[in-house]
Amino acid sequence: MASSSVPAPRPHRPPLPNVAFRRLRGPRSPAEFAALVRRAAREIGERVSCDARYVGRVEAGEIRCPNYAYERVFLHMFPGRTLTDLGFAPRSAVRGRAARTAEDAPGAAETDGAHEPYDTQDPYDPDDGHHDDEESDVLRRAFMTGGGATVAAASLGPLGLSLDASPARRPRRAGARQVSALEEAVRRIRLLDDRHGADGLYRRAAAPLRAAYALLDAGATRQATADRLHAGAGELALSVGWLAHDSGRFDDARSHYAEALATARLTGDPALEAHAFCNTAFLARDAGRPREAVRAAQAAQRAARPLGSPRLMSLLALREAGGWAGLADRAGCEQALVRAQALFGRGPSDDDPEWMSFYGEAELEGLEAQCWSTLGDWPRAARHARRAARLQDPHFTRNIALYTAELADDLARGGRPDEAAVAGTRVLDLLDQVQSSRIQAMLAGTARVLLPHRRAGGVADFLDRHASRPRAV
Repeated sequence: MASSSVPAPRPHRPPLPNVAFRRLRGPRSPAEFAALVRRAAREIGERVSCDARYVGRVEAGEIRCPNYAYERVFLHMFPGRTLTDLGFAPRSAVRGRAARTAEDAPGAAETDGAHEPYDTQDPYDPDDGHHDDEESDVLRRAFMTGGGATVAAASLGPLGLSLDASPARRPRRAGARQVSALEEAVRRIRLLDDRHGADGLYRRAAAPLRAAYALLDAGATRQATADRLHAGAGELALSVGWLAHDSGRFDDARSHYAEALATARLTGDPALEAHAFCNTAFLARDAGRPREAVRAAQAAQRAARPLGSPRLMSLLALREAGGWAGLADRAGCEQALVRAQALFGRGPSDDDPEWMSFYGEAELEGLEAQCWSTLGDWPRAARHARRAARLQDPHFTRNIALYTAELADDLARGGRPDEAAVAGTRVLDLLDQVQSSRIQAMLAGTARVLLPHRRAGGVADFLDRHASRPRAV
């Protein structure tokens, strides 16, 4: 019998800690050291997204060799040392000399951790923060071209804000006109998301966010304008983070949410902090981290309590309920749902945040449906999802598709395949107007559940039509 030419798999070896790098960090916390790395990158015109988690991965030996951008930054920070002196393995040992291809050119992705989200402090401990480090990152970020010191012009095009940020001519300090344009960009992004979903918007929305950071870097003419600028930039980071979240880019979303939270704490803005924690809780639930969702929702409620908005507190209670459902804690979920309904019943208030325009009775029903679905109570989930779809304002096309997709899935899992197919077909009709990876993933799950029921009325037509749709890239 001929021997196989396939080599035996190598045994897994745990990474060795990078003791040399840990010594170089000294008494600084990982977050403080990450801030120094980002500051050093700006000094040489590099753009890296170093955070405490990245530092921890380096020290744990998970990142054996940094990418070229980090290499230049580290060698700038520690003159006269080599990567080996810093505790890293030679690049050839990590990748193999024969594996060096065009993608290994400077500036290309190489090793894990080339771009990590910001996580400069424990987001649930208000005393565990280094505001100077956050300020150096949030207020002084610039939009750099990869590999050079030329600051690119960040144009918002149809979103209505542009600025010239060339190195020879720093952008002017922001005035009321620029801040108003920033606030309008936030509104327009939310409006487009309500109608069309996130997938087609995320890349476009990055440009206004870069411009907002450049405005922060330039400063403002008055304190009142600076306060609006910080709040607007934070809300824009949350809007862009939501687009990443809804299109399945969870790491990007986490990064944007953390930026907004740092801005909120830097400026002492409880409204922005509550919003950032609210989104973080929702992301944690969707990412399969229900305990983090509960903690973030509770932190959001602490921040929001002085704001005087029962509707905001209602939404945050729903975020907490979603976390309890993920933990299979039915009692905790029910208690949070009762609190959410009671708070919602107090009605709207002049203190309700502008970003909560989506939160009405339909959203309340939709989020409750998701809780019961997570707990496996399909009939109850379907009742709430049906009410959500019926109550939703026609302007919110994306949410109508979302609630109807939830309904289809609950019906399918609850043993009502013919009704599920009808609801699923309605979602397919809406997908010509809505681009949302979340909704497409939900519908794909429903289709898998319905496969054994192809002979039920309408199921075969739904499955065939779903299968014929082009897959999202």
